[in-house]
Parts: sequence; structure tokens; C-alpha cells
Amino acid sequence: MHIAWLGKKSPFCGNVTYNRKITNALLERGYEVSFLHFAQEESHSENWPECPEVFLPFLYKSQAFTIPSPRSSKVLMRSLQELKPDLVHVSLTLSPLDFRLPEICQELNLPLIATFHSPFDSKLRTLKSSTQFLGYQLYAPFLAHYDGVIVFSRIQRDLLVRLGVPSEKLAVIPNGVEAEKYTPGHSHFKSQLQTQRLFVYQGRMATEKNVEALLRAWKHCSMGEDSKLVLVGNGPLSPSLRSADDEQQGIIWLGAIADEMRRVEILRAADAFILPSLVEGLSLSLLEAMSCGVACLATDAGADGEVLEDGAGVVLSTQRVTAQLKALLPLFRDHPELTTSLGQKGRQRVLERYTLSRNITQIEKLYTEVMNRKQIQLSV
Repeated sequence: MHIAWLGKKSPFCGNVTYNRKITNALLERGYEVSFLHFAQEESHSENWPECPEVFLPFLYKSQAFTIPSPRSSKVLMRSLQELKPDLVHVSLTLSPLDFRLPEICQELNLPLIATFHSPFDSKLRTLKSSTQFLGYQLYAPFLAHYDGVIVFSRIQRDLLVRLGVPSEKLAVIPNGVEAEKYTPGHSHFKSQLQTQRLFVYQGRMATEKNVEALLRAWKHCSMGEDSKLVLVGNGPLSPSLRSADDEQQGIIWLGAIADEMRRVEILRAADAFILPSLVEGLSLSLLEAMSCGVACLATDAGADGEVLEDGAGVVLSTQRVTAQLKALLPLFRDHPELTTSLGQKGRQRVLERYTLSRNITQIEKLYTEVMNRKQIQLSV
């Protein structure tokens, strides 16, 4: 089967990681994949799949959204006519082209599947007004015309159904982690830091990640010389979040780390992983930490609370995050048996629900269902 994959390759964000991991996995299972994305020229990035690329013209793109050029629709349609794929799968890039895709694919008689992983906060659960809810309201009428829509959680599925997307078109297929790579194991990283207890945050340094709440709680608790907090990642808030006394407080800034196995080594050494986000989709960093057997604390932003439910980790409210962490950080510092137990439960949860292999099998099943439905429609 030939898949035309429309996604994102830059700038780096969770959508980019999703595109890379899924297209690589599809190629490994024998699919033919053509990668269509907004770019000016061919780019070479680490661990990206070797497959044909199509460059779509754009006026502007960022981590949050993309503005295509006026001729992008024509370029896309011409490319699909030439490629002749069996199916189009788009990892939605939050661009106006997202709304034109059902019309384009219908004209070409191509089945169309979307992955809709727009981040959200807990307000969506009660349908209160929020920027994220408005985004869901905007997309729902168009998603109803896609042949299949992948979402990461039951919350997203239920909300989109309430907004008019037919339930039979929605498939809950969460992010998946390579559980054979992200495993518990020996690491020298903790001894390199000369510490007894290691706490880790891994992600972007941006407003929605709420790293400031974690830093305030850490400094308030005076965790002692035998505990360290390591922060992995970069972002617009990095300069303002750092302070001169961080090292004395046991706070270590490592910045972005491109080497995946180095990130695995850090997670294997960690006693706890903390994700204080206000807005999320489904955090791959959280799943990677759980897969490495690390005790995890995360807010119920997006689907993260669903991942940790029923004892697979500690779920925090998105309200008063600092206050909650002030109570929990000393507890996790002083009780190794607690972090060990939670780490084991987190690893088991990943093996049960969130492996990349399971994810790809579910996507393959959706491809088959959508192709069959499309064939029936065309034969009527």
C-alpha cells in the first residue's frame, strides 16, 4: 500500500516526532510512503525515513501553525495525481490547507485520514470557553468530512462526537513509544552528577509547559545536596527561567539533547519524572519516562491524566501546581520504595497500552477499514 503522508518536518515539536516515528514504522512494515510537507528544499535530519519528499510552498510556519502560499493547494493536488497513492494520511499542521483536504481528496477519489493531536487543557472536559475549545469547534465540521480521524484519548473522541463528528469515523490511537529501546537499565548518569536522588523534566521551555511552577516548588522545598533536578530541553523561556543560584539549589540545565540514547541514559538514572504542563496533547516524553521505569508525576492536561490513571503515576491538577509539588517532592525524595513501585507500574502501563508496535497495528487496521468503506461508497 502506498501512503501519501502530509505532515511536518520542522520546526521541531511533538507533531514532528510523531511524523518521524510513524512513517519510519510504516516503512519497516513494508508500506511505500511519500512525505509531503511545507518546505523550500530537501532537508536532512537525524533518523528521518528515506522516502520521496514533496515540498509545499508556504508563507510562514512555526511550531504552532503554518500559513501556506496561495498555490499550495494546486501543488498538493498535482502531486497526489502524480504519486497515485492508495490513501492520504495527514498529521494536521494547523493550517488553512487542513480545511481544503477533504475537497481535494474527494475530487481525486482518495481515502483521507487525519491525526488530530491539538493540545488541550482540563477546561475541555466541561466545555468551558478556552482557546483550545474554540480550536475544536473550528475543526469539527471539517473533520466530519474526513474518512477517518485519529485522536489520542477518550476525552478528545467524546468532545468531537458532541461537536458533530460521526463516532464511526473516530479512532482512539494514542502515541506509542519504542518499548524495546526505552527500557529500564543501568546508567552512569546519576553517579556522574554525584547525587542520590534524581528528578527530571524533559520538554520545551515554553509557557504552556509551566516549568516555572516546578522551579518554584523545588527551591521552596530545599531538597538538599543529595537531590538534583535536571532539565532537558530548550525554548523561548530558557533565558528567563534560569537564575544565578540554580547550581547551588541542585538545578542543572542541560539544554536540548539530540542524541536519543543519551536521553535514554538520563531517564534510566532518574527516580522521578515531572511534567507540570497546563496544556498538552499526549506527551511522548511522559511515555518514554514511564517506559524506562521512572516514577511519573504529571498534570491532567490533555490525555496525560488518562495515561497515569488508576495508579500508574501521580496525577496533578492543572490548578495550583506549585502547591502540589511542594508536598510531593519531599515525599518522592524520602521514599525510594514509592518511586520504585510507581516506576514498575508505569512501565507495565506502557507495555499494555502505549507501545509503538501496538500503535502501528491499530493504524493499519484503520487503513483497512477506511479503504473498504471507500470502495463500498465508490461502487454504490
